[in-house]
Amino acid sequence: MASIEELKLQYLNINQEFENLEPVTNVDGIKKSLLLCFDNTVSELQSEVEIESDEFTAVCPWTNLPDYGNLKIIYLPGKHLIELKSLKYYLTQYRNVGIVQEYAADRILNDLVDASKPIQMTIILKYKIRGGLLTTVKSSYPQQ
Repeated sequence: MASIEELKLQYLNINQEFENLEPVTNVDGIKKSLLLCFDNTVSELQSEVEIESDEFTAVCPWTNLPDYGNLKIIYLPGKHLIELKSLKYYLTQYRNVGIVQEYAADRILNDLVDASKPIQMTIILKYKIRGGLLTTVKSSYPQQ
């Protein structure tokens, strides 16, 4: 995994990589390689990290209408921490992808676990009310 100095070099290239991406319309096209992590030099502290965004967007696979949601990531890092700008670029790829909420939560969890190797991680994806129904999906690692 990258040290802070090594991460700076990767960070400079991420804008160009993201700008050169073709629009993604299928979940298989999402590049998890955009996710950058760096060494957790104080891993003995066992700090819990919470990241939240109210800007998550995907597309309903049946209606092609946009779905908007609040995404919360809660994790207990191991040796690595998630770099936030790369996380934003990764999540932005979902905006044109037809995917149901449950699959989106699981896919994001799997990609983040693969990239950062946390001790624990939970994804909470709450879509805006549609048809009078508020839906929240919670996906955790390790499975509880």
